Amino acid sequence: MDRRSLLALGAATAAVAVTGDVASAAENAPSDAALARSLGDFRSAYAQVNGTRLHYVTGGTGSPLVLLPGWPQTWWQFHKIMPALAKRHQVIAVDLRGMGGSGKPDRGYDKKTMARDIHELVRKLGHRKVDVAGHDIGAMVAHSFAVNHPDAVGKIALLDVPHPDDSLYDLTLIPRPGQPFFLWWFAFNQVDVLPGQLLAGRSRLLVDHLCGLMLLDQKNISDRDRDIYAHAYSTPDAVRAGNGWYQTFSQDIADQRTYPRLTTPVLGLISAANYDYVAAAITRHATDVRLVKVANTGHYLAEEQPAAVIDELTRYFG
Repeated sequence: MDRRSLLALGAATAAVAVTGDVASAAENAPSDAALARSLGDFRSAYAQVNGTRLHYVTGGTGSPLVLLPGWPQTWWQFHKIMPALAKRHQVIAVDLRGMGGSGKPDRGYDKKTMARDIHELVRKLGHRKVDVAGHDIGAMVAHSFAVNHPDAVGKIALLDVPHPDDSLYDLTLIPRPGQPFFLWWFAFNQVDVLPGQLLAGRSRLLVDHLCGLMLLDQKNISDRDRDIYAHAYSTPDAVRAGNGWYQTFSQDIADQRTYPRLTTPVLGLISAANYDYVAAAITRHATDVRLVKVANTGHYLAEEQPAAVIDELTRYFG
């Protein structure tokens, strides 16, 4: 057994000591299939693509609209907007490589590879062209999908996050006086093995911390929703996979330097706190841009202001 495996085993043992029987906790968590059914005419499914397995939830009729979530969440972060969007679209909400019910391989967490995952998925589902909306890490993948597979995309929407570029190297770990929060988790997720040891069986603490930082109203992500997200990141393997999205930022930045300016139409839905940075980054890398500052929300737009997000996406995607 190698060093990583030994450390992961130790972390899992510690998690059992802190939280009790892990298998019992898993039995009490709602399955993706049950969650999908709770939204109405949606189903949970899997597809083998690009050397890994992707989990997705789909429902509705009309033009295909792919939804890509972020960290530390899953496809469930779109549950408030999926039924309304499904009135006009076949909605396909995907757990990214390393997330939730999807596979957690050792590599492939750069956004170009993850975009290829999505491209192979939509082809397997029989779609020639799709629209894509992504939040957080999912927004990075959405941008990469559009630039690397332009014939397969109509329009994209980026929710509160741009694709990584050199500006990430200018971010500081030391908050300025009065700064509401700083991105400490960008550095934390660069660390190998230790995050899984610290968070295994305790990921609800992380979920609550990030909600405390980035929700305007704590009730907008319920205890049940937080438990769903915490369960998705409850093992060392799940934490490792999520770390991978951050540990590949340098590769993503290098890839961005080679990309042409995106000509695919882009909608940026951005919270007030992040507006200046995200708007500038999107505009830097795309030519056909519409920017909307979403009022009365923190980072988790689709959960804090679902009606506004539904209205903007419906208007934009048609």
